[in-house]
Amino acid sequence: MIVPAILRRRAAYTSVLAVLTVLGWGDRPCYAQLPVTMHGEAVPRDIREMYDRGLQYLAGSQNEDGDWGNGGYQGAGTTGMAVMAMLASGEDPNFGVYSVQLRKALRSMIRQQDASTGYFGNSMYHHGFATLALSEAYGAVDDRDLWPQGEGDRQRSIGEALELGVRASITSQKNNPTSAWRYSPNGNDADTSVSGAVLMGLLAARNAGIEVPDESVDSAIKYFANMTSENGMVGYSGGFGGGFDESIARISIATLVYAISRQKDLPEYEATLKHLSRNLEQTGAGHYQQYTDYYEAQALFQGDIEAWEKWNKLLVRRLRDSQQEDGSFSGQLGPETSTQLSLLALAVNYRFLPIYER
Repeated sequence: MIVPAILRRRAAYTSVLAVLTVLGWGDRPCYAQLPVTMHGEAVPRDIREMYDRGLQYLAGSQNEDGDWGNGGYQGAGTTGMAVMAMLASGEDPNFGVYSVQLRKALRSMIRQQDASTGYFGNSMYHHGFATLALSEAYGAVDDRDLWPQGEGDRQRSIGEALELGVRASITSQKNNPTSAWRYSPNGNDADTSVSGAVLMGLLAARNAGIEVPDESVDSAIKYFANMTSENGMVGYSGGFGGGFDESIARISIATLVYAISRQKDLPEYEATLKHLSRNLEQTGAGHYQQYTDYYEAQALFQGDIEAWEKWNKLLVRRLRDSQQEDGSFSGQLGPETSTQLSLLALAVNYRFLPIYER
């Protein structure tokens, strides 16, 4: 099952290169999919400049072993967010500006994974984001160049690590009476924030060609539906229907998983999307704002493109004013994680990541 998925993506990439060569564009940075298939206009200059400065900051702050976390959060999940931010820029992941940093980061993530259970460690937050990042890298990053000579025979490929990660997510879900996820893989309760991270990892893996049982996705969506009220509020935890309050982050997470799992016919999806679309001015306010931005950008883009365009203008203005001289974005999660999340919120403008396609 690994081989067909890789061949499909690499064949697509080869076809793109052939077309670009004919057009005389073969020496330009390329990605596995043509940009024109994902957006119809160029990314504005101010966004590109902001994004490039942010990536330069991340490239310069990467640790020697390939991860991030100087003075902030550290683990496979935060490393995975940096990986996605670099992939989202559209640079060729194998030969482009950040190809060295990408390979170091992917090696770091795979080394942190438990070879027996597939768990990425620290928490299911990290596990979910790491699985998502590997899904986006799978088929785009050439495994033959991933490991130093002589070390590759002893290490997992991206596809093997991804399949292990998916298995760990499903095992954790099956052992959880809520059919969702909490901080620990052995948790017996769940919350919508952690569950959103893990479910997005599974949905991205499925999009990449990895087998994910329909039962797993359907059970998780049922959990989210039970945590969504008629007015679009989404509960945090405390059992089905518990902990409702005004949380744009949780509402965005629910909206996004409904959309990516192709459940837009659910009344719960209509309720959450309507709530987001009617409260666009709330951008820039709230706890862990960069985390909220990351999910709200994707949720609005998937659900209401006109609302996203209005919201995105507010986001760009706010981030442009708040970006530091070194390219980072400050926030409650520390400069590295805050920068990763801010860039990923902006990355919807590029639409190169497969999970960002509409």
